[in-house]
Amino acid sequence: MANARIGIIGGSGLYKMDALKDVEEVQVQTPFGSPSDALILGTLDGTKVAFLARHGRNHTLLPSELPFRANIYAMKQLGVEYLISASAVGSLKEEAKPLDLVVPDQFIDRTKNRVSTFFGDGIVAHIAFGEPICQSLALVLGDAIASLNLPDVTLHRGGTYVCMEGPAFSTKAESNLYRSWGATIIGMTNVPEAKLAREAEIAYATLALVTDYDCWHPDHDSVTVEMVIGNLQRNAVNAQKVIQETVRRLTENPPVSDAHSALKYAILTNLAKAPAETKDKLGLLLQKYL
Repeated sequence: MANARIGIIGGSGLYKMDALKDVEEVQVQTPFGSPSDALILGTLDGTKVAFLARHGRNHTLLPSELPFRANIYAMKQLGVEYLISASAVGSLKEEAKPLDLVVPDQFIDRTKNRVSTFFGDGIVAHIAFGEPICQSLALVLGDAIASLNLPDVTLHRGGTYVCMEGPAFSTKAESNLYRSWGATIIGMTNVPEAKLAREAEIAYATLALVTDYDCWHPDHDSVTVEMVIGNLQRNAVNAQKVIQETVRRLTENPPVSDAHSALKYAILTNLAKAPAETKDKLGLLLQKYL
């Protein structure tokens, strides 16, 4: 099974990229169960990449049902060092309009029912998460978007992504609360994804694709399912172009990332005295610190 340094988590439109060659499906088993779907390995302009359909290829998993730990651990097993999260979002700001692309640099976690760590069972670790997005990877992603001059698309570098539990969308009161906090976009999936990627020492950045305005917007009630689906499809085409260009840039000049040593000072437990079963389960994460 060939390793891939670059991983992409996103929707089903992404692993049908025309540019993706030598495609193979890989069933990956992890200590945390099965990922959302088989992983798709292929090459983009000669670079090996790994794709995962976050909700399953037929969109059968609610955000709260996603096997987040298995998804990230599977990427780690395949050798992924840089992970791009392509995510549909609603906008909380007038200037972030439908079809725009946002590369956020902060999260607000409003999830309620999700395990957000690989650790426990005798091993304690506290990662630094003040900067939850890898700034080096976000810079490459933003530069790739800027270079493409996509029609009807404005790039927003930075911004705060509110991650809500779902599956229902926000009330207007909640939407206006998040706006009062200065948040830019809202989605349902990037936490705990980003936390687990950091624990796995994978550089993580979000390619947020705005489909519509959240319910705060006075025109929100005129948004139809057809409009949202149309925007999703246009976003998928744009995302493929952005990912292809980002992969090209990462291959030419892979950036240094603090995420790649995130556990260096995070593990508080004396691993020599930690339970053997837990060390075995987390072997892939702990191997360089044992």
